[in-house]
Amino acid sequence: MPGKAVDIDAATWARVSKVMERLAASTDLAEVLGLIIDSLRDCLGADRASVFQFDKQTQELYVKQGHGLAEIRFPITKGIAGESARLQAIINVPDCYADQRFNPEIDRRTGYRTRNMLTVPLCSEDTGLGGLEGVAQVLNKDPARGAAFDEVDESVARFLASQAAVAIRRARLIEAEVRKKKIEADLKVARSIQQSTFPKQIPQFEGYRIQAATVPADETGGDTFDLIDLRAVDGSSGLIFLMGDATGHGVGPALSAAQFRSMIRMAVRLGSPLERALGQLNAQLVDDLPPGRFITAMVGMLDPVGHTLSYSSAGQAPILFFHPDGQCEERGANGMPLGVDYDLPFDAVEPFEMRPGATLVLLSDGYYEAQSPSHEQFGVERVVATVRSHLRESPEVILQAITEATKQFAGGRAFDDDQTAIIIQRAPEPSKS
Repeated sequence: MPGKAVDIDAATWARVSKVMERLAASTDLAEVLGLIIDSLRDCLGADRASVFQFDKQTQELYVKQGHGLAEIRFPITKGIAGESARLQAIINVPDCYADQRFNPEIDRRTGYRTRNMLTVPLCSEDTGLGGLEGVAQVLNKDPARGAAFDEVDESVARFLASQAAVAIRRARLIEAEVRKKKIEADLKVARSIQQSTFPKQIPQFEGYRIQAATVPADETGGDTFDLIDLRAVDGSSGLIFLMGDATGHGVGPALSAAQFRSMIRMAVRLGSPLERALGQLNAQLVDDLPPGRFITAMVGMLDPVGHTLSYSSAGQAPILFFHPDGQCEERGANGMPLGVDYDLPFDAVEPFEMRPGATLVLLSDGYYEAQSPSHEQFGVERVVATVRSHLRESPEVILQAITEATKQFAGGRAFDDDQTAIIIQRAPEPSKS
């Protein structure tokens, strides 16, 4: 018997060495898992093997690859595999149906009968569930090589498990890095597409100065803006401007914001009145947006001939209008956000009179809600004070001053929300010397 045991051990170690070489050469997780179950089955002279991977987030074991197994998922508080994971110890069951811990349900579903089973934790580190990569189970040792798994099998399984765990961890890390790079590449494409939808140049009107810009908090943002020169649409004189802020930031809100902008552009091309267009757009967004999602938006029209600025604001506020003498008129929205309810009434509002030196400042929440290191918000008062101190300067200078003020206020803290601005100013009258 001792000689026979030595012969089996030597032959097994030869196979184990080849397995180690293949595991070290593979970085594909599916291939690694396949190598593990095949090597455990072949090196231990068993009928079947499977590997349950460990999901650290849900504290569950799950199998996607195994001999004769469909996908299975269960918590580590259950079953022999769960006990092996918790204890991080090998469990050798010579007669499964005599062991109360054994669950025969899988046998009943598959028609397979499990006689004996060796369960082995796969740990890439010595202690703790942080190093647990999964659990392997080897079923039904070949009767010609023994009635059940023995100490030699446990030693071989323990060694294979340590190598397998390292291979799984390496493959997972590589897979995660590949996935991360793909997501980053996709986000860069999404950002490029989103940026390409913004105006390429600011329309120019005699006697007016206009500036607009957006800076997303992520690769893609939930804010959007547009400046539509009606001279290029229908030959009339005027500017349609809009700002939209979809709840959240990232790819999902960016899609909602892009949908809003596209629908407004189409309405303008079709000559639809703005309030009617907003009503139709709102109904479509109610149908399209998930529950709890909405868009705050302002759509306005500048008449550079009659020198008036009219608008409808669906939840987009505050609207800051600076009179030539520096007085700030703060207005709220005259309608609720888009995508909340089919009924979207707008209260009547007086257009702004754009006298020389009058300035409209429209900012998204990202400016007002910029936080200091102590979590104080920048707020409306600081915006008003910043604009007042630069009121006779150009919108470019005003926006730069607001941006710098929020950055200094944040003290190096990253902004949590997208920052979008539209500033429309009728040029001040020349100073009399």
